[in-house]
Amino acid sequence: MNWERRQKIESNELKNPVTLADIIHQELSIFCWCTSCGHNNTIDPVPIKNILGPLFPVPKIGGRMRCSLCQNRNITTRPAWPNHGDGQIARHT
Repeated sequence: MNWERRQKIESNELKNPVTLADIIHQELSIFCWCTSCGHNNTIDPVPIKNILGPLFPVPKIGGRMRCSLCQNRNITTRPAWPNHGDGQIARHT
């Protein structure tokens, strides 16, 4: 891989992604969203931590998942942030 391409990839990667330990400490779930069919769900991070380890980045979990509805592997994951006041902050609907 040439230097310019690697620099572009590195600039798009998260510098300090939230880890499983972070969301377990904050008592949050993992929000999973299928980018193919739109199916979404939240899952408990503790069993995932037992498999992948506490320092595994939450955004990378989706690459190891499959949609239970359409069986596609295009899953996006992030912390399931709580609702605030008048609506949701950044949850896919």
